[in-house]
Amino acid sequence: MKITIINGTEKHGVTYRLKEIFLERFKGNAEITEFYLPKDCPSFCSGCTNCVLKGEHMCKDAEYIQKIAASLLEADLIVMTSPAYVMHVTGSMKALLDHFAYLWMPHRPAPQMFTKRAVIITQCLGAGAKSAAKDIKHSLSWWGISEISIFTGKLIETLVWEDLAEKKRTEFTKRMDRLSEKILNTNYEKPPRVNIITRIKFYVCRMMQKSLHENDPEYLDGKYWADRGWLGKNRPWRTQKM
Repeated sequence: MKITIINGTEKHGVTYRLKEIFLERFKGNAEITEFYLPKDCPSFCSGCTNCVLKGEHMCKDAEYIQKIAASLLEADLIVMTSPAYVMHVTGSMKALLDHFAYLWMPHRPAPQMFTKRAVIITQCLGAGAKSAAKDIKHSLSWWGISEISIFTGKLIETLVWEDLAEKKRTEFTKRMDRLSEKILNTNYEKPPRVNIITRIKFYVCRMMQKSLHENDPEYLDGKYWADRGWLGKNRPWRTQKM
């Protein structure tokens, strides 16, 4: 089993500790690759649209982005972690997600993504964990991932794990253990079910790409869909092997 983890911060705070608790059951049984932001993606997306119009390798930050992309596509499980900063994900996580605009279904979704499972881990001091998780889930779902598990934690006294009340540490540990056990017991030989929302998104984008391809057969996105047979009867969740 391969797990790719993207950490929205380099800090070893509560989010980091929660992620480590989650991983404990997998260590020794899985190949784990981790990326830390902003170290592994130090630049913001400039909005040049080269990735969409000319190809993902034309991005000015392709040397960072394509390394992460390759790991995501190889993984059986994707884990995204981020504390909430002012009600949303960290700026570094948002910058990374912006770089993956080309992977969105209206453009060139990777067929592998439709057979992925993902976990999102967020926490905050006060409100914001749910909205931070929503930021990440929004991108993952538009990449084609249907099965997304979410852990959100709300703190009221401190952002330092060691300073948390014993009751709160125990609560978080038990919840995270339940989540990791659920994920560990998943049958990865069987692809996840592609939900109705993902299918609707795909069919709407298919109609759009079909029209674009008819008007301009060399348009990159439309050609990508046509080459994979998605404008016909092929579907990424049927043709992609685990």
